[in-house]
Amino acid sequence: MGLLVAIEGADGVGKNTTANALREALIAQGRSAELISFPRYGETVAGVTIGRFLADELDVPMSVNAAAVLYALDRLEWRDRLTAALDTNDVVVLDRYVASNMAYQGAKVPPEEARALMAWILELETGQFALPAPALNVYLDTPWDLARELILKKAQRSYTDRSYDVHEEDVALQQRVRANYEAIARDGLLGRWSVVQASQDGAMRPTARIVADILTAIES
Repeated sequence: MGLLVAIEGADGVGKNTTANALREALIAQGRSAELISFPRYGETVAGVTIGRFLADELDVPMSVNAAAVLYALDRLEWRDRLTAALDTNDVVVLDRYVASNMAYQGAKVPPEEARALMAWILELETGQFALPAPALNVYLDTPWDLARELILKKAQRSYTDRSYDVHEEDVALQQRVRANYEAIARDGLLGRWSVVQASQDGAMRPTARIVADILTAIES
């Protein structure tokens, strides 16, 4: 059974870039590694719906609980492929996973309700849906003002042609997401966490240095 490593963080912190570079670094070390990104836009029923939701194309309102279930269902639809990847690789790198659902949905309710909602999502995904917990969760931390600039430099997304999706354009939401991630990591929800600084002195750190920090966390 391979090692499951989840790369987490709010929008614009370079999760996909880091996850790809981490996979390449692991392969360069002689390990077999696979990268899986969530949501699976265009590849699962839930992923298609999530894409429409983020592009603000749904004709019906989306409740917080419904959104949480959709993100969880997206992973449930992909669970067999995730399990197969773990069976055939030394390391499986995830670009977003269960903690993302917890942090984002928890940011949409009053602060006093966030912890209970995040606990419910954790039980839904790892309990009822039996998704494997990561051996290591990595939180990429960077200020929102820098992250917002980087979102505009993203490649075209498959689910929207807008500069920001409905999550990315909400500054207050992004701040609460960051606070939730910090609480999740501090309290060790979903297993072991490593907080890695993705920026320094107002600029993003070189990807190679970020990956080096993650490799050190994996080895420890």
